[in-house]
Amino acid sequence: MTTDTNHPDTSAAPAEPTSPAEPTSPAEPTFPAEPTGAAEAAGVTEPGGSVEPAGEAGAGGGAGAGECADGAGLDGVPSQSPKKDRRVLRAALRWVSVVSVFAVAGAGTAYGVTRLDRTDVPGLATHSDGRWAYPALVRPPLPSGSPGPNDQVRNPAGTHFSDLRELVLPAPKGATADSSLKGTDGWLATGTFLKEFTLASEREDIRQRLTDNGLRHIAARGWTTADGTHTRVYLLQFDTAAVAEHMLSDELTSYEAPLYRTRGGDVYERDLDYPVAARADDVHTAAIREVKPYGAEQVREAYLASGDALALIVQSRKGRALAVPFQQTVVLQGELLD
Repeated sequence: MTTDTNHPDTSAAPAEPTSPAEPTSPAEPTFPAEPTGAAEAAGVTEPGGSVEPAGEAGAGGGAGAGECADGAGLDGVPSQSPKKDRRVLRAALRWVSVVSVFAVAGAGTAYGVTRLDRTDVPGLATHSDGRWAYPALVRPPLPSGSPGPNDQVRNPAGTHFSDLRELVLPAPKGATADSSLKGTDGWLATGTFLKEFTLASEREDIRQRLTDNGLRHIAARGWTTADGTHTRVYLLQFDTAAVAEHMLSDELTSYEAPLYRTRGGDVYERDLDYPVAARADDVHTAAIREVKPYGAEQVREAYLASGDALALIVQSRKGRALAVPFQQTVVLQGELLD
């Protein structure tokens, strides 16, 4: 509605408020408006804010006719005021700035993490589970055309055609070598091997059993790691795989325990907790442990038979011999013999 400026009448009725011409469409805000929700339509105050007036200060009128210019469009739906539009825009700009800062910081952090080793990142460092750092293991090459020890078709006797001395597991990194097991040219005297057993009378019995079953060679290696674990590895070679398996199953161990005690321990039993996953293919394994109460140290040992070779692995440590490095050593030696 427009005001008649040609014939003013001041006596008949109160003067209508002087206001801009009624728009034919909702007033277009200066800035992009935030979509008006149900709470704003009902005049609900936002937290920390206040309800904005329906119109500008100079519009005049009450809560009825004068709201059309700034408070509502022709369809009666409230529209966003320019003042609130500016407040919303400022808030949006602040959020854009914050998000941009975090995006840049996050990208820099991600780049830094990818540039670090896993063990250098707090919370991502992989703690050791007790395994030792062995050098890369490589089986010695077989003579041309020779089969492996577990080739049942071409090698029914299970002969190791490789040099037995090259099949002994090397010491892990940082370990101190046991010079008493070097032998002569890598071959260990039977008497030195027998010192691994506790009783003198039993040593002579074992010697006789070895002789009766055609022992050919003994190769060995020993070491001590930083945690005090003393490891001894012995490889004994016989004529056939059948003899080596017989020595393991009948001459040196029984189902429940070893037949002869190794030094450092008292009472032994089969280690029924030894995991199946720690057994190499085609390698017969008898894991044994000393039972409580231990003496000054605990002993773990294992007999392995693969092809014509029999292995005895002994580990002892003050207080308690740890299971993980023992299992690791047994598995690796088995893989070399397989």
